[in-house]
Amino acid sequence: MAFDYLAGGVGNEVTLRANVEAWDKFRIRSRVLVDVSQIDTRVNVLGSELRHPILLAPTAYHRLFHSAGELETVKGAAESGTTMVVSSFSTTLIDEIARAAPANLWFQLYVPPDRGFTKALIQRAEAAGCKALCLTLDSPVRGYRDRDIRNAFVLPPGLDRANLRGLGTTPGNRVLPADDIYSPIFDPSLGWRDLEWLRSISRLPLLVKGIMTPEDAEMAVKSGVSGIVVSNHGGRSLDSVPATAEVFPSISVRVAGRVPLLVDGGIRRGTDVLKALAWGANAVLIGRPYVYGLATAGSAGVARVIEMLTTELRIAMALAGRPTIKAIDSSAIWPGPPYR
Repeated sequence: MAFDYLAGGVGNEVTLRANVEAWDKFRIRSRVLVDVSQIDTRVNVLGSELRHPILLAPTAYHRLFHSAGELETVKGAAESGTTMVVSSFSTTLIDEIARAAPANLWFQLYVPPDRGFTKALIQRAEAAGCKALCLTLDSPVRGYRDRDIRNAFVLPPGLDRANLRGLGTTPGNRVLPADDIYSPIFDPSLGWRDLEWLRSISRLPLLVKGIMTPEDAEMAVKSGVSGIVVSNHGGRSLDSVPATAEVFPSISVRVAGRVPLLVDGGIRRGTDVLKALAWGANAVLIGRPYVYGLATAGSAGVARVIEMLTTELRIAMALAGRPTIKAIDSSAIWPGPPYR
């Protein structure tokens, strides 16, 4: 049950597969006789300098995969010098996660109809030391995940959505779309106007996650957000939408550097990271890979996954003749066959 929850997606899992396959369609332009004796992967994202451009995306229910859950994940993030985006659906309170290790934290936010609860949750994230809010926009209704339905997915006894305790309309642990596509946790009436309210009640930078079109990216920029995450929820929300790699270049052109631009979905290799940076990403986020690491070896597993990706990224940068992150631009990617 836990494996299917992590590995699966919605519908026929078309988008789930496409997310991984799409990055393979881009080809890197290798260059020679460039001084690559020093490879620098450091980046600055929203004022925080990180050792590399690989962040931990928000993923739910870490105690399904390791007994200590998010407490181990944050230790792996701290060891790796990266940012962990803590899920609203974490099985550990944000306060406890923040105390467990000195990692750079962002808080991923869903907005329920109870705005008072939302405000209190944001204040708790601020008090815990989170550096940014990451608002997920692509879940006004619940996705239809066949694997979870077949397994009758339910959180085991002793696990809950720790950060949502006290939300009066919080349903039981069962997370299946039964007779109603709506959930009391997601406000389906949420609109662009509400971003102004969110920015008014918090000092933290506000990123929006779930952007998949240039039009919505433009709306986000005009709404005053501090950053955009191009994401299709890892193929877990709506099936048959494009892979993030397929839409990212056009969104990057539209945003034109006005706000930081991040992308997730199918990042499995250091070469994928280089391709995303070449198309204009300031950083990428990974989800499933680090959770597999967590399940395998706790914090050491999380750190090892990031180490593997950063090593591959350094090798790719050297062989592409791009010794620094700033040296990576669209000229690092072939425009498409035939290659000239």
